[in-house]
Amino acid sequence: MTVKEIFETMDYGPAPEGAGDALAWIVDQGARFGHFINGKFTDPTDEFTSSNPANGEILAKLSQAGQDDVNAAVTAARKAQGKWEGLGGHTRAKYLYAIARLVQKHARLFAVLETLDNGKPIRESRDIDIPLVHRHFYYHAGMAQLMDAEMPDREALGVCGQIIPWNFPLLMLAWKVAPALAMGNTVVLKPAEYTSLTALLFADICQQAGLPQGVVNIVTGDGTTGEMIVAHEDINKIAFTGSTDVGRRIREATAGSGKSLTLELGGKSPYIVFDDADIDSAVEGLVDAIWFNQGQVCCAGSRLLVQEGIADRFHTKLKARMDGLRLGNPLDKCIDVGAVVDPVQLKTIAEMVDANNEGETYRANVEMPVEGCFYPPTLITGLAPSSRLMQEEIFGPVLVSTTFRTPAEAVQLANNTRYGLAASLWTENVNLALDIAPQLVAGVVWVNATNLFDAAAGFGGMRESGFGREGGWEGLGAYTKPKGNTKPLAPVAAFKGDKGPGDPLDRTPKLYIGGKQARPDGGYSNNIYGKNGALLGQSPIANRKDIRNAVEAAHAAKGWSKTTGHLRAQILYYIAENLSARGDEFASRVNALTGARNGRKEVDASIARLFSAAAWADKFDGQAHNVPIRGVALAMREPVGVIGALCPDETPLLGLISVMAPAIAMGNRVILGASQPFPLAATDFYQVLDTSDVPAGVVNILTGNHADLAPTLASHLDIDAVWSFSSTDLSAEIERASAGNLKRTWVNNAKACDWQDDHSRMFLEASTEVKNIWVPYGE
Repeated sequence: MTVKEIFETMDYGPAPEGAGDALAWIVDQGARFGHFINGKFTDPTDEFTSSNPANGEILAKLSQAGQDDVNAAVTAARKAQGKWEGLGGHTRAKYLYAIARLVQKHARLFAVLETLDNGKPIRESRDIDIPLVHRHFYYHAGMAQLMDAEMPDREALGVCGQIIPWNFPLLMLAWKVAPALAMGNTVVLKPAEYTSLTALLFADICQQAGLPQGVVNIVTGDGTTGEMIVAHEDINKIAFTGSTDVGRRIREATAGSGKSLTLELGGKSPYIVFDDADIDSAVEGLVDAIWFNQGQVCCAGSRLLVQEGIADRFHTKLKARMDGLRLGNPLDKCIDVGAVVDPVQLKTIAEMVDANNEGETYRANVEMPVEGCFYPPTLITGLAPSSRLMQEEIFGPVLVSTTFRTPAEAVQLANNTRYGLAASLWTENVNLALDIAPQLVAGVVWVNATNLFDAAAGFGGMRESGFGREGGWEGLGAYTKPKGNTKPLAPVAAFKGDKGPGDPLDRTPKLYIGGKQARPDGGYSNNIYGKNGALLGQSPIANRKDIRNAVEAAHAAKGWSKTTGHLRAQILYYIAENLSARGDEFASRVNALTGARNGRKEVDASIARLFSAAAWADKFDGQAHNVPIRGVALAMREPVGVIGALCPDETPLLGLISVMAPAIAMGNRVILGASQPFPLAATDFYQVLDTSDVPAGVVNILTGNHADLAPTLASHLDIDAVWSFSSTDLSAEIERASAGNLKRTWVNNAKACDWQDDHSRMFLEASTEVKNIWVPYGE
């Protein structure tokens, strides 16, 4: 073909990438692989195969890890962890730097092997995946170097179990291994059954880098191997990327174990095109959003929302662009869409599309390969927002579409999903873009762009897309913990008594819901006695209907999240002022309830805690990440939403305020379960709230048995997070019940906390979600 013919026809290729070196590496290993444990490969056992999805050819035989293999890997990681952490940040940085350099040196080998094993086009693995892999190791080498100076109060968690998917096999490994090692942890990693080869090549790289034995361990196998890792008692953290259903089961399996957990799960990300958008650019961006990696991307822009006025023109241009996409051998550098990872996944995609009888289905008019796992780029228009394909993740090269009329409707449609991973919006109006982006329920928002990633910018979701962030400063918290040992927390029991009230005038405490005192739905109350047996009053017993009413009140107060930090600070200062004015009264009340003599100290600490929250209200903000694009990635802190919290029993006033103040400072609304044995300090405190301009529904206070409140709070689908600092250990029940909508949890696992210390920073972190908004600029 001549140059003139190329310009006239716009035909390309073929331009095949040679697979010889990658295949030679496989042959050099005997085309059989064991596990990588304690710095060495085990003898292979040949239980399953790895195949090229583009042609079905078997690449290698792999080993299925059993319990003995997982035990050996965990034992090796545990033995190595203390020494690895003890090397210090600078030495760990040198090892990570060595890994980054070796990945660069072998970049083409990694890229070709990834394409052979996964089926993605070589252009993607070569130009996107592998550069991001060594970028993560370089970046986290820097984090290791800075840890001692910038994170002096943090230390490693210990042994991390990491389970990664098949869509970005090596990149997901880098996302998890690099920060774990940088912070001083050791890892046991399980790659996906379909795509284990680049992880095993990475093990080879670890040997070349001289990484100490046991720091990185890799076991291969199917889901049963992953279950063994999740259930292992000597693993401190589980990091999982995969489907929401599996993530939910992991949340249930780890409930009450004390394991740290991060989940990066599914998505149904909206791709919003406004009528003033550069349509040609938006079409090209959409090609990247949904047909990148054959649509097998958790953050794929799989829901197209296009403004009505341009919908017909946009769809026409999109269909023409679809017809120009090239399918075929993924090793051909001219190919746009490669092979679906496995026949099982191909069947799932086909069955979901074939079962749909709504809208109009358009399949790209492209030449289909005669062999291999290929599916044509597909567009389904005219679907209702409630249609199954608009709600469920297809995880393939299938785009579904509907229209909207106004920006407000676009936001409503975009958020009409149980997921919250990513979103793209296209408009030439920067005011509109920066108005819409914060309203989208998504961990990442791209403006006039899509699929932008970098090690410096955190990635992760909201809602049922999981919790936690990977990358950036915000990603390091998932691999560290506060230094020091915690003590067991003993249950705090209420006093018993048989005396009458000291004051014949009954103060009649009630629940506090929606800014009003409310009688308990069940109509029952508890007697609350002092240490000397005297009756101090009756405390209402809340039930699930009271929780329902509190949740409704909290949602009605959603405007609180939109107020300024300055306004929230003023109200917190006002609460402190009014509490101070009644300080002696509250000190006396706390002394009477607890039988101690530190009431004044507790009141003073409560006032200080309110001042801390007020101080942070307009200062605990985000940052502009230093990402390698012409543009900015803004890490914005947003409120979690509605938080249900069981307050500490031992410090009835200070515990409640320590939980409440940072949460509302960040714009959340709270439902507080007061101290179970000493609730009357909380029922006195709502009188302070009444006189401090706190909007109705922002703070709701319930009293009663924590064990009765916890299941309803944890399973309620309209509560976004549940915390428990109760002396009754409810951690397992809360974490297990939270799996329903994968709400955020923070539980004490029966560990004590010194509430006289100011823990505001931890509460501020738990009270916010980080949303990364990418805004490229320039022509």
